[in-house]
Amino acid sequence: MLLKSTTRHVRIYTAEVNQNELLESDKVLTLDIDPDNELNWNEDSLQKVYRKFDDLVESYNGLDLTEYNLRRIGSDLEHFIRVMLEKGEISYNLNSRVLNYSMGLPQVVPPAGVES
Repeated sequence: MLLKSTTRHVRIYTAEVNQNELLESDKVLTLDIDPDNELNWNEDSLQKVYRKFDDLVESYNGLDLTEYNLRRIGSDLEHFIRVMLEKGEISYNLNSRVLNYSMGLPQVVPPAGVES
């Protein structure tokens, strides 16, 4: 049975991707980060999320693969992404089709010489 966890910026499936199709799997988890492109990512920040995902999955090693456990992993990743946003490691994509500041208002640095 296909299980999934969906948060605003994280989707996790018990499936493999094969030719752009999800194939159910009880051995593989697929992570889709920010499917709506609401955030600006660089390769380092993406890899940081993938490493955190791997660590979280490892922490559940030996436990049953349930929707509840997937939701916990998804929620932990969502929180991790929020911290990255607050630290300025990633930023909102102001050209996104949907501007939803679900993790707080964007940080805007004023131009040089302009005081706030």
